[in-house]
Amino acid sequence: MNDDHTDDNQLIVRAFAGVDPENATMTTLDHLGGTWRYSLDGAEHELTVPWSREISERPEIRREVVVLYDAACAKLGIEPRPHA
Repeated sequence: MNDDHTDDNQLIVRAFAGVDPENATMTTLDHLGGTWRYSLDGAEHELTVPWSREISERPEIRREVVVLYDAACAKLGIEPRPHA
């Protein structure tokens, strides 16, 4: 997520925190949601966003990140890119 999707991290923070971060990194996740650390005006902040449903298997993480990405795009009025 952090190496391949840095722009997606910032997009998720923009949509769900309502700010335009200088950078954003997913720092942790669990069965309920993901947590991002981001910088804004030189200060560090944290944002936890719940998954669309509780997860129990590792492969579900990717699906839920895609759900968050799509929801962030919809919230910001951005056309999401196709998913592979």
